[in-house]
Amino acid sequence: MGAERFRLRRELRQLERKPSEQGLKQWLDKVKAATQRREQRQQNLPQADYPDDLPVAQSRDAIIKAIKAHQVVVICGETGSGKTTQLPKMCLEAGRGVDGLIGHTQPRRIAARSVAARIAQELKTPLGQQVGFKVRFSDKTQPSSYIKLMTDGILLAEIQQDRYLNDYDTLIIDEAHERSLNIDFLLGYLKWLLPKRPDLKLIITSATIDPERFSEHFNQAPIIEVSGRTYPVEVRYRPLVDIEGEDERDLTDAILDAVDELSLEGRGDILVFLPGEHEIREAAEALRKHHPPSTEILPLYARLSAEEQHRIFEPHGRRRVVLATNVAETSLTVPGIKYVVDTGLARISRYSWRAGVQRLPIEKISQASANQRSGRCGRVSSGIAIRLYSEEDYQSRPAFTEPEILRTNLASVILQMETMQLGDIEKFPFVEAPDTRLIRDGYKLLFEVGAVDADFELRPIGRTLAKLPVDPRLGKMLLTAEREGALKEVLVIAAALAIQDPRERPMDKQQQADEKHARFKAEDSDFLSLLKLWDYFHAQRKALSKSQFRKLCKKEFLSWIRLQEWHDIHKQIRSTLLESHLKENEQAAEYAGIHRSLLAGLLGNVGVKEENKAFQGANGRKFMIFPGSSQFKKPPHWVMAAELVETTKLYARTVAKIQPEWVEEFGQHLLKRHYSEPHWEERSANVAAFERTSLYSITITPRRKVSYGRIDPLLSRELFIRHALVYGEYKSNAPFFQHNAALIVAIEALEAKGRRRDILADEQLLYDFFEPLIPAQVVNGHSFEKWRKKAEAKQPKLLYLTREYLMQRDAGLERSNQYPDHLSVQGMCLPLHYHFEPNTAEDGVTVQIPLLALNQVSPIGFEYLVPGMLEEKLTALIRGLPKQVRKQFVPAPDYARACLEAIEPSEIVPLTEALGKQLRRMSGTTVDAELWQHIDLPEHLQMRFEVMDDNGVVVKAGRNLLALRGQIGQQAKQEFVRQPVSVIERQGLKTWDFGDLPATHQLVMGGMKLHAWPALVDRGQTVDIKLFDNEAEAVATHRLGVLRLFLLALPADVRDLPKQITGMQKLCLNYAATGKCDELKQSMIRYAFRQAFYDYLDNRKQVIFEQALVQVRQQIFPQAQELARLLTPALETYQVIRKQLKGKINPTWLEALNDINDQLAHLIYPGFLDAMESETLRHLTRYLKAIQHRLEKLQEAPSKDRALRVQVQPYWDRYKDKLNSYQQSSQPAQDLTALCEYRWMVEEFRVSLFAQKLGTAKPVSAKRLDKVWADILQMLCGAR
Repeated sequence: MGAERFRLRRELRQLERKPSEQGLKQWLDKVKAATQRREQRQQNLPQADYPDDLPVAQSRDAIIKAIKAHQVVVICGETGSGKTTQLPKMCLEAGRGVDGLIGHTQPRRIAARSVAARIAQELKTPLGQQVGFKVRFSDKTQPSSYIKLMTDGILLAEIQQDRYLNDYDTLIIDEAHERSLNIDFLLGYLKWLLPKRPDLKLIITSATIDPERFSEHFNQAPIIEVSGRTYPVEVRYRPLVDIEGEDERDLTDAILDAVDELSLEGRGDILVFLPGEHEIREAAEALRKHHPPSTEILPLYARLSAEEQHRIFEPHGRRRVVLATNVAETSLTVPGIKYVVDTGLARISRYSWRAGVQRLPIEKISQASANQRSGRCGRVSSGIAIRLYSEEDYQSRPAFTEPEILRTNLASVILQMETMQLGDIEKFPFVEAPDTRLIRDGYKLLFEVGAVDADFELRPIGRTLAKLPVDPRLGKMLLTAEREGALKEVLVIAAALAIQDPRERPMDKQQQADEKHARFKAEDSDFLSLLKLWDYFHAQRKALSKSQFRKLCKKEFLSWIRLQEWHDIHKQIRSTLLESHLKENEQAAEYAGIHRSLLAGLLGNVGVKEENKAFQGANGRKFMIFPGSSQFKKPPHWVMAAELVETTKLYARTVAKIQPEWVEEFGQHLLKRHYSEPHWEERSANVAAFERTSLYSITITPRRKVSYGRIDPLLSRELFIRHALVYGEYKSNAPFFQHNAALIVAIEALEAKGRRRDILADEQLLYDFFEPLIPAQVVNGHSFEKWRKKAEAKQPKLLYLTREYLMQRDAGLERSNQYPDHLSVQGMCLPLHYHFEPNTAEDGVTVQIPLLALNQVSPIGFEYLVPGMLEEKLTALIRGLPKQVRKQFVPAPDYARACLEAIEPSEIVPLTEALGKQLRRMSGTTVDAELWQHIDLPEHLQMRFEVMDDNGVVVKAGRNLLALRGQIGQQAKQEFVRQPVSVIERQGLKTWDFGDLPATHQLVMGGMKLHAWPALVDRGQTVDIKLFDNEAEAVATHRLGVLRLFLLALPADVRDLPKQITGMQKLCLNYAATGKCDELKQSMIRYAFRQAFYDYLDNRKQVIFEQALVQVRQQIFPQAQELARLLTPALETYQVIRKQLKGKINPTWLEALNDINDQLAHLIYPGFLDAMESETLRHLTRYLKAIQHRLEKLQEAPSKDRALRVQVQPYWDRYKDKLNSYQQSSQPAQDLTALCEYRWMVEEFRVSLFAQKLGTAKPVSAKRLDKVWADILQMLCGAR
């Protein structure tokens, strides 16, 4: 045979290269044996006879003659001509089949089996001997076979092992007109092979559909036409829109009309061609309603169960209307058809290279398909075909259906061609060359699964994939699954994806089927449903007999045939994998392992959820999850699908939840990376950027920080040099770095002091220094340090900057004492820092004050700034005066310079006071102190304060020291209190037995010498000695502490004093509405003692305290009596006012009465005597009388009262606001004293407005109040 002959030739060439007598003898023996076998095959050649009723038999002699004379023959004949069964016998008669097999391909497995059986029957030989067949999972041939039926896929698979097809001497490619992908590839391959195998004969059979194209492809091969067994067919055109232009009919209505018309023609079954299942269901429902029960309506399409398809072939007595897709054109012959209704439409599988999806659009069929359809009613008798379109429409349609190779993905074909090394696919001799875009798309899919590299060159994995009997995507899943420990599970799923879904949904039992199939649903994945089905299928298969299992499948709406096919494919793939040494996992795989493996082959079918359950898929396409999926109701955010099919919409079928990290991992070679915002990161000493990765336009990682050095080393190097070495944004202990940083800081400090920007070399000059020194490979801190250590080993000072290089010009400031680095204030040495950056918070000079010292330092000393800045500040102050005053001091810089020579910095005299004094001395003009307060100085001419904690961290910063004290003074005080207790502090004292108490005490806190102020603190029944961080607070507290010691020293006087006061009972009665009598008594005792010992409350000497007890004791009672005399009329008036306020109130007085109640609450309240000096107490009754007077006038003129109230209200409100803020902060006692004076001025202002006849204690007006308030604010905010 041919293969044997090829093998013997190869062995002979080897002997010629290496002659061997023994080898030659063995070779001659083999030749002899081969010759004998050939002779035996010749002798045993089957004898053929031909049925006379077959049309092809009439052309027997012509066909045999053509086979002998030509290498290629095209046989063209209608279905039923007998060419399929008779041609192999004619080949035998022509002498073929002796030197090799007569290979006969069929598009479908069932045809290969049935045709083999028929030929064997006609040759009177058992099937599998002289005539055999080979389909997937079954090989019924023997070495003695002459004729071998097989699918075209089997022949393609054999090419990989037998490149020259040496096992065959004749090939019959049957049904070539179908132009499937396999047929077109085979015809192209044979075009390449035939010149290399002149002994090989090729016979192409085709229906009467474009046989000339095959003839031309094989160099004008002869065409032999064979007539078919058909009867005349009448074609009627019934377009949806008639000639008269009436309204267009619905397709279903047109079918009903056509069936009605044909029903009048006599008995006979009707075959209706429709484009899809949906249209079949609609038509079936309409026909069942329209026609009587005597008419049987049957659907026919590929996804029907085998049982439902078989009903077509069962005998029947009633008329049938068969509703079919284009499966009934050529694949299945429906018996007994006399009439055809052709809608002229079909779903044509069409791959979109642009969208990357297989679409199933409804399209107009070709003329050839229309003829095939009409021919279906001329098989048993003459028939009638009604076309639901016009004859003009028919004539305008393409002659032939577009070959599959022009409308499908070519990845599998390309992979096989690459493996077989058939050269450039674009030059391959296809019958019709596919679009280059389809070819490129096929390569892209192969690149996606890793079968080829970026240059489309075959990779080792591609060769492995080519050996697997599955689509490259499924193969990729299997290879990945072994690595993921999930091969066992993925093998089951891959086999399932290679077949039609075994779950059936009969049209009339869809709900029941769905209920039965619900048990297989998995939470996050349709793929896991297949595993559940597989486990169930195998468990039942083992437990039941074959017939029981078939019955179960029918009951469970499962296709027994497809389940068996699934099992067989799984077995075949598993065998191939084991041959490739791939091992199944022993432990059950996790969800991630299974789906990561599947994803490796489905990267083009991922999607991310958008709105309304829509998903963004690859290359901008949008898809929906198919409603039958378990993921339809609650779709995950990220999904993958086994396939994307476009019908009415683009649907994802067999869907599962995935993680985007998996997509990124398996799609590394496909990802597009976009980088933005390259920047230096000091912390990691690295140049970083933000990466956005996308796969087929789907964003996988929207914004992820990545190292940028490997991506753009040139820019990374530049950023490193600028930021790390020029800007100093780098942490390094390298000597060069410390040296350079210190040098730059020193020169920057000179610039800040002189408020200049022309001393330090600019950044570009610094960059120019480092750029030539740093090599190209340095892109971050790590690579820099690695290089630096080697470079400095040879040149230790390679990267050292010099002062001369850095300084553009001599600053003239380095030896100057005009800009000191420290400032001495109240005995403390405080650091100074200079910053030159106008309009920023840090601009100017900053003094750092420890938190512990915040409440001690006075703002006055800081007004003088530093000597180098004082002249500019004096000039700004003079220029800030009003023009009328300012013109007395022109030119201002000269006056400022002159004043500077005479002014000495002071911690006591405010700067404006010292300046005013010098200006008056020089010009005789006095500047009103208030004018200085309205000058808005530039911020850099005001000292900036940073309050630091013990760790050197800034607690608070600002340019107003008193405001800072108000904000964090309490915190400073608490910090002061938390310091270790001094030896001077004591607790629980009841007598002055501790000697003299010093006015100040020096402490060392936080490494700094600080002043503290001791004071006696009133604790009620005892007194403590405590240190304070603020002198004013210490003084105020000490007075109360001394007072408490006087009270403790004279207990008898404290006890007896209330009994001696005249009218005490009446006083308590009038006070009852405010507080208890005992509270009033105690307040009066404290007041009497305070007034008696007033001059001794600041005392700090024990002997003076003891002398005062003797000398002043007799003054206590008179002070108490004087208090009672002043308090009696005041409380009486207060009581009268309260009664008036409780009377009937006119609503128009409400605002006035609220104001009066507020005023009273600030005059008489529990403990009011403790806050009232004797001078103020003398006016208390007058203030209350003024309220009485106001109440009387209120009844007569409420509008006037309102006008007066409006005048006083702003002054009163700002007092209360400020008092509230003082009480919540830590303000110096003198501030509260000043505020208290202002408060009683407001009270006098009330008298002047509401009871002018009562007179005031001193002149008062709105203007005077404003002046006092300005002084308070000045005290709060500090001097300029």
